[in-house]
Amino acid sequence: MSIIAWLVVGFLAGWIANMIMSSGRGGFVADLLLGVVGALVGGFLGSILFGADVTGFNIPSILLSILGAIVVVAIYRAVTRQPIRQ
Repeated sequence: MSIIAWLVVGFLAGWIANMIMSSGRGGFVADLLLGVVGALVGGFLGSILFGADVTGFNIPSILLSILGAIVVVAIYRAVTRQPIRQ
């Protein structure tokens, strides 16, 4: 998958995870960074647990990326002691 596709999937995953996990106050850069890291985490967890991976701009890859981004956001909030819902 190309860098641009990773960034698009990562931003989409980060934005959706931010909307699920909070009141939607995250910024563009935060959404992008957490989403890209979440895509990597989602791909890693998906390959271990389900035998699936983030392979491109498709529904299963986006869902895995969102799941990974939610995990990353939850860990970030736990470490920084921010509430998950405000």
